[in-house]
Amino acid sequence: MTSVLTVSQITAQVKSVLDGTFRSVLVEGEISNFLHHGSGHMYFTLKDDKAELRAVMFQGDNSRLKFIPEGGMKVLVRGKVTVYEARGVYQIIIKEMEAAGLGALYLAFETLKKKLAAEGLFADERKQPLPSYPATIGVITSGTGAALQDIRNILSRRAPHVNIVVRP
Repeated sequence: MTSVLTVSQITAQVKSVLDGTFRSVLVEGEISNFLHHGSGHMYFTLKDDKAELRAVMFQGDNSRLKFIPEGGMKVLVRGKVTVYEARGVYQIIIKEMEAAGLGALYLAFETLKKKLAAEGLFADERKQPLPSYPATIGVITSGTGAALQDIRNILSRRAPHVNIVVRP
């Protein structure tokens, strides 16, 4: 019979494998969800067109940067891939980072934005005023989750006239 592992044990084993395999890697990706925390640490996601990797750069390392990172920027980073055990997620702890230009995803977004602006879709005369009270609210969540039940419960008490559209 197979022995039973705790969540902590399996996470520690995965961490051990990652720590031993990816001690120093170079990774190129595009920054998204950038947060420069009050502690001085930087938290963000590195991504390409197929995958995402959580990233952290601690204050002691990011104080040596020669540029200010921001969303949409393409970067080359050096660091180690490890597991943040408290959440059970793998991430790269970055020691060095250099700018590599604007990312392809950001450039595609900007190109689309310019195209839509040229079509006049962002023009002030096309914008409609927001209603004082919404008639319909869209919710993007699981159709069976507690969050949806909470929203329905509160709306039934505070705004029973509001229609809810749910999209998983």
